[in-house]
Amino acid sequence: MSLGRMPLVLPIEVEETVRTVFGADGARWIDALPEVVAGLAARWGLTEFSAPFGGGTHAYVAAARRVGGAWAVLKVPVVDEENVAEATALHSYDGDGAVRLLDFDPDSGALLLELARPGTELLTQPGFPSLEGRPENADKVAFACGLYRRLRRPPTAVPAGFPNLPMATDLADGLRARLADSEPALAEHISPLLREHATRLCAELSEPAGELLIVNRDTHLGNIVAAEREPWLLIDPKPCLGEAAFDAGFLIMIQIQSNPTREHANTVVAATAAALAVDPDRARGWALVRAVEEMVWAIDDEAHDMLTLHTAVAYALADAPVNQSDSP
Repeated sequence: MSLGRMPLVLPIEVEETVRTVFGADGARWIDALPEVVAGLAARWGLTEFSAPFGGGTHAYVAAARRVGGAWAVLKVPVVDEENVAEATALHSYDGDGAVRLLDFDPDSGALLLELARPGTELLTQPGFPSLEGRPENADKVAFACGLYRRLRRPPTAVPAGFPNLPMATDLADGLRARLADSEPALAEHISPLLREHATRLCAELSEPAGELLIVNRDTHLGNIVAAEREPWLLIDPKPCLGEAAFDAGFLIMIQIQSNPTREHANTVVAATAAALAVDPDRARGWALVRAVEEMVWAIDDEAHDMLTLHTAVAYALADAPVNQSDSP
C-alpha cells in the first residue's frame, strides 16, 4: 500500500485483528485504506506522516503534519458498535479533559485529533489480567476516577453527520437476550445461578438511574495519556449515553482481575464507587454485567484462559460459590 511516495503500512497486530474479527469487510477496509488516507490528506492539508502508532486493534493511527507545520493525529478506524460515536463524545468534551477533535469525516469515520505529547500512558496495559487492581496503582485509579467524573456530561448539539450516542442500556439488553437463549455452550459454562443473577441485574440496569450523560465503556488507564495542554488527557473514548454508574463497570471489573476474591471485590467496589461518586450497588451491578459479557465473548472465541479469569471475577462480584459447571 502507498500514500503518494510514502508506503502506508498497518501494524501487523492491527491487520491481523481486522482480518480475523471483521472478515471480508475488514479485508475491504484494508484494501481501501490507502485511497481513504490519501483523500483525507488532501482534504485536511496533511503533508507528512509518521510511522503508524502501535498498541491499537482496529484503526490506522499516525501523526501527520498540517499546513503551517503543526502536528495532529489522523485516526481511521474500522467503525463498530463501541467506537461509532467517538467523534460525538470528543465534540462534546471540546478539549476539556480529552484530546481535541479537530475534524471528522462521517463517510469513513476518520478523526483528525490533537496530538498529545509525550503520550505516555497513565498505566501501560500488558493485556489481561489488567494491572489497575494492584495496590501500587491505587493513586492512578483514583486520579482516573476524577477525570471520568469530569468527563461525564450531557451531550451537546453536534454538526450534521455525527453519529448518535448508543445507549448504555443496549449493552444490558443485549446480554439479557444472549442469556435467555438456550445455546449449549453458554449453558455449559455459565451456571443457572449466575445466569439468573446476571439476567436480573440486566433488567434492573435497563432502567437508568438519574440523568443520562456521556459515559464510557472502556475505562482502563491506558486510555489516559500525558500531554502538554493538560498533564493528562483521555484518548480513544468508547462513549455511550447512560447513567453515571456505568463508568464504574469496566473499571471495577479490571481491578478485580489481579485478585479475584470476594474481599478484594468488595474493597474495589466501595473505593471506586466513592471515587466516581456513584451508587455502589449500581456500580457492582454494571461490573458483574461486564464480567459476564466478557465470559460470553470468551465462550464464543473458545478462549479458555479468558473464560477462567472472567468467571472468577464474576463470582467475586456475585458473592456466590463457583460450581463445577462454570469451569471451562
